[in-house]
Amino acid sequence: MINPKPTTQEFDSMYQSMVIDTSKQSEINQAVNQILSHKDRYQAMAAKVNSKIPWYAIGIPHYLECDSDFTQHIHNGDSLKHRTINVPSGRPAAEPQAGANKPYSWEESCEDWLHLKQWDKWQSWGISDILLRLEENNGEGYRAKGIPTPYVWSYTNFYGATSTFKGKYVADGKFDPTAISKEVGAAVLIKELISK
Repeated sequence: MINPKPTTQEFDSMYQSMVIDTSKQSEINQAVNQILSHKDRYQAMAAKVNSKIPWYAIGIPHYLECDSDFTQHIHNGDSLKHRTINVPSGRPAAEPQAGANKPYSWEESCEDWLHLKQWDKWQSWGISDILLRLEENNGEGYRAKGIPTPYVWSYTNFYGATSTFKGKYVADGKFDPTAISKEVGAAVLIKELISK
């Protein structure tokens, strides 16, 4: 089912046949409301960098990487008080606009992330395109193991308690085959947010 290299066709097929785990609906609703509460800020960032970016394509990774915390780098959840430490480290490359040794604003960090990922140049923003980019953002370690990434598919029939696919990276490079993600996957969030 999982190809060695991700394709939009694969993501389209999986998204169309996705079944959401309804036992997780309260957690899903909480995540959706959390992302929605910052919609204006995500829309402003999209308008600044690439007006074709749907606002939720920024809101979802911000939720998944930082729990929607605006004191953290969207790159990986590190503190905005300094450049990123974890992968990708040393971001943003430029000094904070407030001056050396000052914290970065969330906006300048997010703009750096969007340029780093080349989302500023990307013109196709269909659902399968977004899912592909989100998997690439998180890394393809799960794909190498033949597992649909929980970053995208958690709380669906493709990963977790209602699926035959389990296992989770519990730290960088450390995979636990018995662990299950307790975070709402991006595909579920897109389905819930797309009409909001």
